[in-house]
Amino acid sequence: MINKIKKNWVVCLVAISLQLLSSSCSNQGNRLANEKAIKDYYTAYEKKDWNQLSSLLADGFVFNSPYDDHIDLKTYKERCWPNSDNIKKFDIEKLIVDGEDAFVTYNGWTNDGRLFRNTEYFKLKEGKIKENACFFGPGVSFPNNKTK
Repeated sequence: MINKIKKNWVVCLVAISLQLLSSSCSNQGNRLANEKAIKDYYTAYEKKDWNQLSSLLADGFVFNSPYDDHIDLKTYKERCWPNSDNIKKFDIEKLIVDGEDAFVTYNGWTNDGRLFRNTEYFKLKEGKIKENACFFGPGVSFPNNKTK
């Protein structure tokens, strides 16, 4: 009887361990996919590749910044995408992904060497970017800003 209880206990322990491992691997896979989508987002700006960028965005994408309040994709393309012409590169300083939420802090560099440093919050859904909220930091705040 004791051997049977031990055997059942071991079987239950193994089943629980496998379930936890499976869940952990799935979460790790989602985290990595979301991290890749965000890195690819910045790469699209560096390459000036609208098709790459738009392929990363979920239906109903919205963008927020100190200048923009929940603008849709059409307005985002008209208002924000022209900044790509003046972007040389992004150096991601910190990327934190927690499930479907992510924060990124980066240094961006314009073609003429000016620095813009921002933090952005992303909301993702099924590996696509659903929302991006940009919080301007010191520097020129966005690449085409000519006031600094």
